[in-house]
Amino acid sequence: MGLDLKSPVIAGSSGLTSSLESIIDLEQKGAGAVVIKSLFEEEIMHEIQKTVEKDSTNQYSEAFDYISNYSRHHHIDEYLKLIKNSKRAVGIPVMASINCVSAEEWTSFASSIQQAGADALQLNIFVLPSDTSHTGEQNEKVYFDILSEVLRRVTIPVSVKLSYYFSGLAKTAQKFAWTGAQGIVLFNRFCSPDIDIAEQKVIPSHIFSSPSEIALPLRWVAMLSDHVQCDIVASTGVHDGEGLIKILLAGAKAAEVASTLYINGTGRISQMLNDLKLWMERNGYSSLPDFVGMMSHKKTGNPAAYERVQFMKHIAGIE
Repeated sequence: MGLDLKSPVIAGSSGLTSSLESIIDLEQKGAGAVVIKSLFEEEIMHEIQKTVEKDSTNQYSEAFDYISNYSRHHHIDEYLKLIKNSKRAVGIPVMASINCVSAEEWTSFASSIQQAGADALQLNIFVLPSDTSHTGEQNEKVYFDILSEVLRRVTIPVSVKLSYYFSGLAKTAQKFAWTGAQGIVLFNRFCSPDIDIAEQKVIPSHIFSSPSEIALPLRWVAMLSDHVQCDIVASTGVHDGEGLIKILLAGAKAAEVASTLYINGTGRISQMLNDLKLWMERNGYSSLPDFVGMMSHKKTGNPAAYERVQFMKHIAGIE
């Protein structure tokens, strides 16, 4: 994306990137960049609604407009302040993040984020294809509407963080690059619902990713890295140095991590980078370009291992 990273480990959007103290700590531990905790469309609207509900004397549209604008700007001001303070305090790229589902009013905030000094903007977009009245084309159009509207308002690099819910993921990713995205992050990880049968209510489960979840981004990074004209970053399942090395070999330019930092502490970044350094020394590599993408779909000797998803005994090595 044109950003100069001192390491290929990016601290992903999470509670660990929501304060200046944490961001400083992440830089000290070796993070090459940070993605500030996402600003949500729903979060902004929820704040507006709460403010209006508390004011039982609000009977006029003028008052509603004032309260709505105050809530928007007050929340945004805190976010912009964190960007500004972070840029003054650390020397690594600071990326903003918007968790969005539409190309509506929030896109005007993108220019404010740029003015605050953010080095890049990550669009965390997810439209769940659960509405039976919408076609796949209609769902995908939302993504391109959002990207196009944001690109119209900013000049800083913009990346798109995607889910794997696409019938034509490879072509869609390619079209994102054509539209102007300078980076694609694979993949979003969702808070999965579960059911508490004792209480008979829906509860969250699997809040943190596990190392085994690297399989999905690993496959798609390897298949897309040679065919998409923008940088690809891996997310989900990268928990240690081994996972980082794998994802780089597949063709990712960096990895966004969060779960492993919650589980193992922010010092995990230093361990991952040390493991990477030792592996590079053992294999005679002096820089990342020496091996990044070496095991991508195009360059590996067995591309079918990436493409074939059914169980295959000779690939699995089971007799």
